[in-house]
Amino acid sequence: MELDRRPPERISRAALVLGLYGALALLAVGIGAVRGNLNIVQLPGSTPERFLLGPLLGIAVGLLVVFLTRLTVHRFDWARRLHRSFRGLLGSLGARDVLVLGLASSIGEELFFRGAMLPWLGLWGSALVFALLHIGPGVRYLPWTLSAFIMGVVLGEMFIVLGDLSGPVVAHFTINYLNLGYITRVDLPGD
Repeated sequence: MELDRRPPERISRAALVLGLYGALALLAVGIGAVRGNLNIVQLPGSTPERFLLGPLLGIAVGLLVVFLTRLTVHRFDWARRLHRSFRGLLGSLGARDVLVLGLASSIGEELFFRGAMLPWLGLWGSALVFALLHIGPGVRYLPWTLSAFIMGVVLGEMFIVLGDLSGPVVAHFTINYLNLGYITRVDLPGD
């Protein structure tokens, strides 16, 4: 009997990302079930008109945040250092990886933080938990944590006003997809 001497296969980055954010989405549904509300995607009183407005508002908010991010990176040294740090952490990401990470994170995080946590902890509490889970390895990541708190409030308010997650998911995807692509494509010069 001959033993298989091939090295064990590594889990692909895409599979790992999908597994992580899939688990977060399942946890969100579980929290909703425990609270007695399986529909974590909509708030009571949601209307079809608001559902149609959500993606348009999401794209507008997402593009505004991406513009402000680019402006910050071009104007401030701390933002350029943060960009380079993220580039080092992320390593090489292909277009498929950026798409998978952008989609999975926007859906998983919005289901969890806005769909499950916001009705339970309120706007400020869910934004705080969102920010705390966006703490990076070192003080240089504090602006990212602060921006996550602000975005938690913005996305939460969008969820409350629209009554569903369409706008927050689209905004979150737009931000993550465009910013991850920019970070992986653009190698800023060092200090």
